[in-house]
Amino acid sequence: MMKIKIEDNKVCDIKADIKIVLVVNKDFNHKSVKDKKELEFLGFKGEEEECCLVGKTLYVGCNSLYREDVRLACGAAIKALKKTKAKSVKVGSYLKENLQAMAEAFVLASYSFNKYKSKKSESELKEIVISTEDYKGDKITPKNAKELIQKGEIIAKVTNFSKDLVNTPPYEMNSLELERVAKKIAKLEGVTCKVYGKEFLEKEGMGAFLAVNRASHIPPRLIHLVYKPKRAKKRYVFVGKGLTYDTGGLSLKPSDYMVSMKSDMSGASAVLGVLKGAAMLDLPYEVHAIVGATENAIGPEAYKPDDVLTAKNGKTIEIKNTDAEGRLVLADCLCYACEQKPDVLVDMATLTGACVVALGEYTTGVMGHSSKLKHSLASSAKLSGELTGSLPFNRYLKKLLKSQVADLCNISSSRYGGAITAGLFLDNFVEDKYKDRWLHLDIAGPAYIEKDWGYNQCGASGAGVRMSLYWMMENLKEEA
Repeated sequence: MMKIKIEDNKVCDIKADIKIVLVVNKDFNHKSVKDKKELEFLGFKGEEEECCLVGKTLYVGCNSLYREDVRLACGAAIKALKKTKAKSVKVGSYLKENLQAMAEAFVLASYSFNKYKSKKSESELKEIVISTEDYKGDKITPKNAKELIQKGEIIAKVTNFSKDLVNTPPYEMNSLELERVAKKIAKLEGVTCKVYGKEFLEKEGMGAFLAVNRASHIPPRLIHLVYKPKRAKKRYVFVGKGLTYDTGGLSLKPSDYMVSMKSDMSGASAVLGVLKGAAMLDLPYEVHAIVGATENAIGPEAYKPDDVLTAKNGKTIEIKNTDAEGRLVLADCLCYACEQKPDVLVDMATLTGACVVALGEYTTGVMGHSSKLKHSLASSAKLSGELTGSLPFNRYLKKLLKSQVADLCNISSSRYGGAITAGLFLDNFVEDKYKDRWLHLDIAGPAYIEKDWGYNQCGASGAGVRMSLYWMMENLKEEA
């Protein structure tokens, strides 16, 4: 287990195997760059995330001292150090506000998922020491520095926790295992957990959720975790799509598209991570995590195109494509979430490939009725290092969900604007009084990528966790 420590000494006086130096904005004349000639000889340009080891000093290109640039540089340093035998490293703090970001990067970049490897390659790095003496602005007190680093570590660790859930194979991480995970989280102070099965869903009229589960031999689970501190300022309700595997149902996916569908529960893993993080950070908000957990399988009992389903709020849905199943589970879960009387309501889902087409692999699509709410989240997401893009609702796309035989169809009649029409479908299951408090996050792009990027490894990224925790912390500052 890697430890992050602080020392109120100059970097040169701290003992460690390797020193990390950030070359900021390609400034080779800075006093911290001691090996200028060697770096020139080795062809080091100081580009973003570029690393060069000279003796026992690792130089890393860093575009600026803005927190995300520092995260990327620190993450690149950890990736480079994994190839060495170094057990300890030291680094300056650069700016006070970057201490938390540095801690996040070190923990995020150190992540590996090797549970199923017969030969596990573990990094030998055990200790990172950050100097606070080198900071030249306002004095960083040891207590303040420790608090910032602890926050960063918690945020990164719960993000890695969410990654683990998604990276685990679907035969193991099913709805019953998610129930066990949720009950473990409920051991944290202030956290309670309720889990509901098929009988409850039938009683509540959750016909959309039940239909998706129909062909699976594994029972559905509606998981509801609550973190409730004393004198909570506000109630945040997070809803996560928990499709532990998605075959597409009878509208079967091509085999190439079925690979990586264990990631269809990324929304569920994210909201569990958010609640766990809120509890560990002792945030003064009541936080709910609601997960609709099932798999979309095939079999004699599978729901079919042309079926008409009735959701919890009584709305009927004509099925045009059984591969548009996540929105059906979310429909009933959003109805249930509205009953919790949220001050803020957020759903997270790997909902549409259309969102990836619109925004690319690395960016979360943000939708909702409140411009203020969308802007607030996007600002906090930027601080966290997560990328977002706003997709606008409009009345014309909403008309594309009309059905001749039911209240609405589960897919649009047009191939265009699919991410937005999916969000507009969900809008039908959010009560009017909560519409301006609701955001829909389509995390299909960044949730699972089959190559390394930044301080993220190939596979799950924990998309949505960091931005949500930053959002609540930033809101707390504004409310103070």
